[in-house]
Amino acid sequence: MYKLAVFGNPIKHSLSPKIHTSFARQTGVRVEYAKILAPIDGFSQSAYDFINQGGNGFNITVPFKINAFNLATTHTINAQTAGAVNTIKVNGNELIGENTDGIGLVNDLTKNLGIDLHDKIVLILGAGGATRGILLPLLQQNPKRIMIANRTASKAVKLAKDFAKFGKTCGFGLEKIKDDPVDIIINATSASLGGETPDITSGVVNNAVCYDLMYGQQTPFMDWAKTNNASMVFNGLGMLVEQAAAAFEFWSEKQPDTQAVIKAIKALND
Repeated sequence: MYKLAVFGNPIKHSLSPKIHTSFARQTGVRVEYAKILAPIDGFSQSAYDFINQGGNGFNITVPFKINAFNLATTHTINAQTAGAVNTIKVNGNELIGENTDGIGLVNDLTKNLGIDLHDKIVLILGAGGATRGILLPLLQQNPKRIMIANRTASKAVKLAKDFAKFGKTCGFGLEKIKDDPVDIIINATSASLGGETPDITSGVVNNAVCYDLMYGQQTPFMDWAKTNNASMVFNGLGMLVEQAAAAFEFWSEKQPDTQAVIKAIKALND
């Protein structure tokens, strides 16, 4: 029996228990998976309480991913480069921190949506934690280059420099985006949460694949992309399930089938 959980605040909305229960059913792995509301200033204590009660591993969501990075005693390369942890595996006294967000995004794009990232021009909107978490796995797909655009240009420039050793990156302000075509646009800003569309020129969208990391609803970014002739438009539901699958495999060494789970969640939301 794997005793697992997800920590967050808020946490009531989390789909993680349903997803991991489905994975467990598929793979024959016995799992007990709970949602835990941790106090804003009490994540570490809540996590240690869970570990002391026999917890084998746990996921971490907003706002505790940096706290989880600090809690972990060992970090994978994904966690190190992201500076944040969304999955911890308990291995005796060792707490191994992983970040599966970028793996989830890449798997959704390449396996589920059939998008080849090799030699493509990728534009990421936003230079916050979400972007930092996905950059390394994206660069490992050998795109032609990844451009990071952010409202505060200096943040984008710094982030691009931080990842330059892994591939071709550049950073600039949103106002510098031209109508030059790109292959893929990823919205990693929080604009969708506020019902806003990123303030960028619309010509860049023409014939591009547009992907919003947010899931669960049709976002203003997605509507804007469709209006401006995007070739395909997607939300982050597939990424959600794929990052969970990577976490499940990290704990159990069993690789679940994600397609059936994605279809089931889509059916619930339709």
